[in-house]
Amino acid sequence: MTDQPSDTQSSDTPSNLEKDPDQWVTGEEPMTGAQQSYLTLLAQEAGEEVPQGLTKADASKKIDELQARTGRGKDNQDKQ
Repeated sequence: MTDQPSDTQSSDTPSNLEKDPDQWVTGEEPMTGAQQSYLTLLAQEAGEEVPQGLTKADASKKIDELQARTGRGKDNQDKQ
């Protein structure tokens, strides 16, 4: 048996990491502990409060926003 990729998977299909948070199946669930922790760190660096009661999708969007503002975004990691 070989470990070759399945013919049903296309390299053109976006991974879950690239999927719009509004399209997540679990996006309406409460944010995870990891999201809460990272949001707290980013919010402190940005000088703002972490909104309470965020969903997973909303937390992801807020993380993206704060990463851009604090310079911690994935685009900035390439510049280090």
